[in-house]
Amino acid sequence: MIDLIQSQLLDPFRIGLVVALVFTMFRTRAATGTVLPLAAGVIFVAVILPSTQGSGTASLTEAVAAGIVSNLIILGIVLALAMIVRRLRG
Repeated sequence: MIDLIQSQLLDPFRIGLVVALVFTMFRTRAATGTVLPLAAGVIFVAVILPSTQGSGTASLTEAVAAGIVSNLIILGIVLALAMIVRRLRG
């Protein structure tokens, strides 16, 4: 399970999707809020990637669970970087 999470943390496509999710959340925050779109996006990315790319030897349930964990870690990093950028811009 740890190997699966580590491989997902380094997946550039997953990172790009989470970055796009945060960017979209900031642009539509007034209409949709923040928590619901982020939660739905994290779950969507965690389910869609192993469903379309395959998860190797792990079952779909394990891949989705590991995907949720890795997406939350990536999301935390991206949100922290976004907040730093927003504060530096003023």
